[in-house]
Amino acid sequence: MSIELLEIAVADFSRALSEVTEAEWSAQTVCDDWDVRGLVNHMVGGALMTEAVLQGGSREEAVALMSTLQLSSNPKEDLLNSASAHVAAFRALDSLDTVVHHPAADMPAAQLLNFRIGDYVLHTWDLVTSLGKSVELNADCVQFVWTALQPMAPFIGQLGMFGEGPSGTVSEDAPLQDRLVDFTGRRLN
Repeated sequence: MSIELLEIAVADFSRALSEVTEAEWSAQTVCDDWDVRGLVNHMVGGALMTEAVLQGGSREEAVALMSTLQLSSNPKEDLLNSASAHVAAFRALDSLDTVVHHPAADMPAAQLLNFRIGDYVLHTWDLVTSLGKSVELNADCVQFVWTALQPMAPFIGQLGMFGEGPSGTVSEDAPLQDRLVDFTGRRLN
């Protein structure tokens, strides 16, 4: 089921990206260091790096891919191609228990799959809200990412990749998407 959720999350990000206008590529996103082009570069790089390590590439090869990546003149196509290739690489594995050499650490492919689903889901929200629009993320994907991140609850704000973590201002009965967004250091207003 997880690979299917990745496909849904990729489709949602791709759909949001398809609506980006030429003038919006330089718009600042809610991600401190990235404009829209930088966010897409991150997503393409993550997919290419994932494909490489799933196919047996080393940690060093993955880092080299990320450090030399440059989007083409058609970044929307770059996203579609890289996303499709990394989904195919997940599908080609004999087992999601296969250990891959990710730059962060050696891990089972299943863990990397969780990361990729989370990346697409959360960055879809980032992309859309940065452009002043609202988005309703896929409920199954939101539930999956929420559940996957819960073990980090005691220290999520200390990791550096999720801002300060939960604000403490979103109620427990708020919609799960709102709780996930807040939990990962993003703010609704």
